[in-house]
Amino acid sequence: MFEVVAFYLFATLTVVMFCITVFTNNALYALSSLAAGMIFISAFFFLLDAEFLGAVQIVVYTGAVMALYAFGMMFFDSLSLVKEKIKNPRLVFLLSGLIALLIVIIFVSPIIGQNVQANLPIHPEWGNTQDVGVVLFTKYLIPFEVAAIMLLVAMVGGIILAGKRMNTSYTQLSENQIEEQKEDL
Repeated sequence: MFEVVAFYLFATLTVVMFCITVFTNNALYALSSLAAGMIFISAFFFLLDAEFLGAVQIVVYTGAVMALYAFGMMFFDSLSLVKEKIKNPRLVFLLSGLIALLIVIIFVSPIIGQNVQANLPIHPEWGNTQDVGVVLFTKYLIPFEVAAIMLLVAMVGGIILAGKRMNTSYTQLSENQIEEQKEDL
């Protein structure tokens, strides 16, 4: 029962975060919700007792999104264009509090309840982490290296694209010039 409730909660939260990423006009909101979505994806790994992969998901992918967050703040000067308008702050506070409470209950309930051991295909001498390392660096070494090269190319491309607009800052421009630059994009 616990796993089903946790799965549906994390699935809903993940989809909501990625929808915010896609549909928002604010770069900082998009990056924040992308990071939250990556953290919620790591919850699936923890539910499947793959703690190593869950930790890697948080450290690697969420760390990469936080690096994008920093680049977004530096290069796009997004904070000068943010005008917050929350129509009902009490509702937002209530919903975020309820979601936080549900997440805490989901993480605490296995500690309080019965700890049922799952029948997982883990090597008895090595454990989960060593199994992942052996499979990753033997069977999936070439796809792992191709993914690393693709990430490197994407990072260099992002730096090149961001460097083209480094000569102007939104804080130095007037409102009309900002609108003209938005239309050019």
